[in-house]
Amino acid sequence: MPSFDIVSEIAWQEVRNAVANAQRELASRWDFQKVIATITLNDKTETVTLTTESEFQLQQQLDLFYNQLHKRGIERNSCTIPQQPNHGGKRWSFEITFKQGIDTPLAKRLVQLIKSQHPKVQSQIQDKQIRVSDKSRNTLQAVMTTLRTGEQEQPLQFTNFRD
Repeated sequence: MPSFDIVSEIAWQEVRNAVANAQRELASRWDFQKVIATITLNDKTETVTLTTESEFQLQQQLDLFYNQLHKRGIERNSCTIPQQPNHGGKRWSFEITFKQGIDTPLAKRLVQLIKSQHPKVQSQIQDKQIRVSDKSRNTLQAVMTTLRTGEQEQPLQFTNFRD
C-alpha cells in the first residue's frame, strides 16, 4: 500500500551557513561600523542570538538574518522569535529558536484536514511525524497538494514515499 511521511525538519548545516554569511555581511556593512553587533549560534540548544546596541539595528539585523535563511532555503515560519526583544543595559537581543518536528496539536489539525478533504485516506501520528497511506498514488499526491496549498504554522516536508 503506497504511503509517505509528513515531517518538519531543518537542515542545521544550512542554519550554520546562514549564520556565517550573516556575520560576514554584518562585518562589511557601513551602517554597522563602530557598532557592537553579533550573531551567535548555539549548537547545543539549537538557537541563534542576535545582539546589538539599539532596537532599530536589531530589526535590521533580523532582516539580514532572514534574508540569509531565505537564500539557504529555510522558511521564516520555521523560526520562533519572542514578541519583545530582551533589553539589558546597552544591549538589545533576540534569541531565535527553530521548530523541529510536528507537535501534537498541529499533527491533530493536519490529520483532521486530511480526513475532511480525503475521507478514504488513512493517516497516523507517529511521534514527530505523520504517516499517510492509501491504495492510490494519485490520492496521496492530492493530499500533498492540499497540504502545500494550505497555510501551515511551520514548513512541512514529504519523505519516505513508498509504492
